[in-house]
Amino acid sequence: MDAARSVTPGAVSLILANPSPDSAADVPEIVVQVVDLKPIGIRFTFMASDGTAKIKAMLPTHFSSEVQSGSLQNLGLIRILDYTCNAIPNKPDKALIITKCEVVSQALDAEIKNEVKKEEEPAIVLKPKDEGVVVSKSANAPPVVLKPKQEVKSASQIVNEQRGNAAPAARLSMTRRVHPLISLNPYQGNWVIKVRVTSKGNLRTYRNARGEGCVFNVELTDEDGTQIQATMFNEAAKKFYPMFELGKVYYVSKGSLRIANKQFKTVQNDYEMTLNESAVVEEAEGETFIPQVQYNFVKIDQLGSYVNGRELVDIICVVQSVSPTLSIRRKIDNETIPKRDIVVADDSGKTVTASLWNDLATTTGQELLDMVDSSPVIAIKSLKVSDFQGVSLSTIGKSTLVINPDMPEAQKLKSWYDSEGKGTSMAPIGADMSAARSGGLRSMYSDRVFLSHIASDPTMGQDKPVSFSLNAFISHIKPDQNMWYRACKTCNKKVTEAVGSGYWCEGCQKNDAECSLRYIMVVKVIDPTGEAWVSVFNEHAEKIIGCSADELDRIKKDEGDDRYILKLKEATWVPRLFRVSVAQHEYMSERRQRITVRSEAPLDYAAESRYLLEEIAKLTAC
Repeated sequence: MDAARSVTPGAVSLILANPSPDSAADVPEIVVQVVDLKPIGIRFTFMASDGTAKIKAMLPTHFSSEVQSGSLQNLGLIRILDYTCNAIPNKPDKALIITKCEVVSQALDAEIKNEVKKEEEPAIVLKPKDEGVVVSKSANAPPVVLKPKQEVKSASQIVNEQRGNAAPAARLSMTRRVHPLISLNPYQGNWVIKVRVTSKGNLRTYRNARGEGCVFNVELTDEDGTQIQATMFNEAAKKFYPMFELGKVYYVSKGSLRIANKQFKTVQNDYEMTLNESAVVEEAEGETFIPQVQYNFVKIDQLGSYVNGRELVDIICVVQSVSPTLSIRRKIDNETIPKRDIVVADDSGKTVTASLWNDLATTTGQELLDMVDSSPVIAIKSLKVSDFQGVSLSTIGKSTLVINPDMPEAQKLKSWYDSEGKGTSMAPIGADMSAARSGGLRSMYSDRVFLSHIASDPTMGQDKPVSFSLNAFISHIKPDQNMWYRACKTCNKKVTEAVGSGYWCEGCQKNDAECSLRYIMVVKVIDPTGEAWVSVFNEHAEKIIGCSADELDRIKKDEGDDRYILKLKEATWVPRLFRVSVAQHEYMSERRQRITVRSEAPLDYAAESRYLLEEIAKLTAC
């Protein structure tokens, strides 16, 4: 086989013999074959093969685009430029975490398999008496010199042992390997990361059954653009809140990781970090690295599935119009803040209105107004999607906007707009959604599926929520479930019983003498192909049950359980149309599918008949 299209003999042994190189310069020539490539969350895993041995490996997050574009395929070859090996819990094996690599070759015809002669010695031999040297016995593999394994120390211990005239962060940088964020997992006990604070939340107070406390979080980004959210509570929050400054670079160690709660995470990372009082945070003075921003662009015509969800979106688009700055008075504190609306389009043939707030409205917004005639391309990260005007976008505190970014997506979009997009009439994406709402049922007939279609694919909704329409019956509503929660009458957020009397709202930061009840329940739905449990929230639950949660609570208390159960049964076995979203969430470290009702309506038999006739006509036309 051509040497340029082959693997490094004994590559796996080379990696295991030096599981954590001090730097990329210490990594020898390592080329492996990618076998059994598959997605896990936002990353890709595979078996790294040298033709003789294999090791479980994970690609960097930013390298996923190479897989999606087809540059890297299963049975292809990659050159590993930097890596680290992590222990797999409760197993003797190690996992290879690749932090830098490059594609050598696309898919080969078959997996490379080398025969191993019995009389050959192992590729790597480590002599205990000569710990600093590893000698390769393979004729094809060059000798590899390893440094003795260093004693694991905390960042503060290393700092204290180094020269007294150096800054703490400088001493840490010189004496301890900095770990890329992508290499961290909950089972590593010691690590040091170098990160920039790219978002800093407010120091918030909370009150629950265990008492009062405070919390704040930051978003940290390393040189490769990988992000992670770090959260601090109580004394740790008070200690680190004044230390972390937006935009500055820090060395951080002695934190802990856990699997991220998908419902509340704000960055693309499978893990989230917690820093307690014993964590070490040191400013890296003089460091000026700028993290590469990682985007996950969503086309405008795909924004509908994100409406009123927790997930933020990134878009790249062409600016069509820019409004003057408006002054909006905020209800919660009566403060006046600036706002500016821009209309943007992309090659999906749709437009959407994005609202810029605060500095983005006054400074960047003015810059866009001055150059709108040239149709600039912009990339916006972290936008909230709402149902205002059908679908609309809004910046939040951590949103960023780049004008005419230097990236292939921007060049491609600009070329499309100049050649054909400029002369094309494009409708707002919100018009379709508004029409569906005003028409009542129109959206119920798009993406119609059976329940078996959803149940047959447990990974559905793994990357982002997907939406479908269903024609189904509610077959059962559990009467003993927690059907509602106590909510603030102002903002509808959950309240807790205040000390003394009344109810405390964390969102409004105030006590109220009364609260309201809002539905949050699950119901079983059934169609000819199967059944499933779906989540239903207040607006749609009120239509299904036929009364508010407060009224149902009154019925249960005043008229008894029999009348309460009868009221629930009246809502079952009525033919209904549902618009649902399917997403993945974590529960007890297990990934599960969640189906949520986004809209519902009683079955209109005439409209349903017309829909079925249209579907039959499509079949006969084929």
